[in-house]
Amino acid sequence: MKALILVGGFGTRLRPLTLSFPKPLVDFANKPMILHQIEALKSIGVTEVVLAINYQPEVMLNFLKEFEANLGMKITCSRETEPLGTAGPLALARDKLINDSGEPFFVLNSDVISEYPLSEMIRFHKSHGGEASIMVTKVDEPSKYGVVVLEEGTGKVKRFVEKPRIFVGNKINAGIYLLNPSVLDRIQLRPTSIEKEVFPKISADQGLFAMVLPGFWMDIGQPRDYIIGLRLYLESLRNRSSSKLAVGPHIVGNVLVHESVVIGEGCLIGPDVAIGANCVVESGVRLSRCTVMRGVRIKKHACVSNSIVGWYSTVGRWARIENMSILGEDVHICDEIYSNGGVVLPHKQIKSNILKPEIVL
Repeated sequence: MKALILVGGFGTRLRPLTLSFPKPLVDFANKPMILHQIEALKSIGVTEVVLAINYQPEVMLNFLKEFEANLGMKITCSRETEPLGTAGPLALARDKLINDSGEPFFVLNSDVISEYPLSEMIRFHKSHGGEASIMVTKVDEPSKYGVVVLEEGTGKVKRFVEKPRIFVGNKINAGIYLLNPSVLDRIQLRPTSIEKEVFPKISADQGLFAMVLPGFWMDIGQPRDYIIGLRLYLESLRNRSSSKLAVGPHIVGNVLVHESVVIGEGCLIGPDVAIGANCVVESGVRLSRCTVMRGVRIKKHACVSNSIVGWYSTVGRWARIENMSILGEDVHICDEIYSNGGVVLPHKQIKSNILKPEIVL
């Protein structure tokens, strides 16, 4: 079985992190976000993954080469020379996706994080006998999204309503699809939207069905949603009684700590924190609702909250980093600095206070 992952473009919403790495290689819960998807696909029998990419393909493939060997999967690249939307990449990768078996294939958006109930989706797809299955998720404010209107009982998609002014349903596209090869015959090699151009036609032919995603879902392509997604992911680990979660007198709530991390005395860590490999957290540090990526040093009595600290950065003594502050790679915050929503580009040293949201050039 095969899968295509829509890797996307420049990842501007997640800058400054994507100035150092393509968005799918940005760490989420201590490993590249795309690896969460590849491992989920591997677990249900997918043997080949195609990455649809138009930005830094060499970086992606070089990084994933070791995972390809470790996972026993084939990982290839389908490179766009121009942006092709969300459907055009399928046409471009047509020869990589189809084979003599006629099996359906998965399509995933690279910045979606969930519990990936892919086995359940295969069973659902076989049960309805249609041409395509999409995963949908419930939202609290459907007026902000394109809503998928379903037939109760069967899950058949009746229509799509973009940002409805009156309530027509509360389910939106979750960016996870299972498609028969025949869907490729509907897509031309040009910039095309699978949501707006392809799926409505399949629905009109009575061949599109939607499965409601159990568990959590989040598009983590921008910092605020990234932090929310981390909370949901860690809560999912808690619900599954995962041994990955850290325990100890200094841990509050759900926390993920790499085994190589060194933590000093008198720290308070959590809730909703991920600390990557080879980090050093000195004594008296307070961390909550944040990600600390690999190689970071948090010095004594610093506080990081609702923020992301990029790879190999340093947070000085008594510094306070909060309110959706995003530090790029190799950023060094000196002692007693206060960041209230600052965004710091990679390879910077900050010696003066960051008092309001800004980009430090």
